[in-house]
Amino acid sequence: MTTHDFTPGAIDRDERVYVAGHRGLVGSAVWRKLESEGFNDVIGRSSSELDLKDRTAVFDFFAEEKPKHVVLAAAKVGGIMANNTYPHDFLSENLQIQVNVMDAAVEHGVERLVFLGSSCIYPKLAEQPIHEDALLTGHLEPTNDAYAIAKIAGILHVQAVRRQHGLPWISAMPTNLYGPGDNFSPQGSHVLPALIRRYDEAAQSGAGRVENWGTGTPRREFLHVDDMAAAVFHLLENYDGPDQVNVGTGSDVTIREIAETIAKIVGFDGETVWDTSKPDGTPQKLLDVSKLADAGWTAQIGLEEGLRSTVEWYREHAGSVRQ
Repeated sequence: MTTHDFTPGAIDRDERVYVAGHRGLVGSAVWRKLESEGFNDVIGRSSSELDLKDRTAVFDFFAEEKPKHVVLAAAKVGGIMANNTYPHDFLSENLQIQVNVMDAAVEHGVERLVFLGSSCIYPKLAEQPIHEDALLTGHLEPTNDAYAIAKIAGILHVQAVRRQHGLPWISAMPTNLYGPGDNFSPQGSHVLPALIRRYDEAAQSGAGRVENWGTGTPRREFLHVDDMAAAVFHLLENYDGPDQVNVGTGSDVTIREIAETIAKIVGFDGETVWDTSKPDGTPQKLLDVSKLADAGWTAQIGLEEGLRSTVEWYREHAGSVRQ
């Protein structure tokens, strides 16, 4: 098969789809989406069942299960603190996961693979909103450059597979994601779940103040993970091309605005203090989603609606959320 004779279209609901990282935030949402679309042969393995860093085990898995399609959502992820503290872990583990899964998928003839990256692949000071063409045009945000480099390598891996093997694989780069199944741990979480946990605990305990990192002025774009899953599915059936596709809402808000919204939703009416000695990270990160729109998809879940449902999910699962 070459990329020239492939036309995207509806995927047979009986074909086997492997979701790598199906227990994570993105993977679990993709799994839910596939099931809702009528797929009846979706497979996954937890990290205890299959260590994706174990190359032999990954090749054996593909040889045995023979998936027709793969959504590569498995990754080691974390917030600014985790990325800044463990750059070697983020670089090494993500490269191993990606290389093993994609090499095994090539070896065993996976027809359609979508690799999921992150908007941190773009230069720190990229022109806003960030178009796909900004890739590799400037310096990365230092606090998560190791993770970003791993994800950039994944994009290039997909492009190399397309050029050398003619397989119609694609890459999707989501903006900041949130929703059910997120990591709410104090050390490992991203900004939005960290804020939900912080404000909810303050509201429950009657605390008078909440302290957040930075100035609150950076602007961020947030996409509900169920929207992300819907976009991934849409791209699988409707898009083919070597360039990564940005996946987002096309609008952003300040961290301060997000904090105020979450405080309102959880019922916290105390004081918010900003520790300006802590880093802000990138000043703005808004994706240009025109390519995604051209492919026929736009986000459906509004931010406040999504936050309310996420807070409800967090409260229901407070005893079992990822710590």
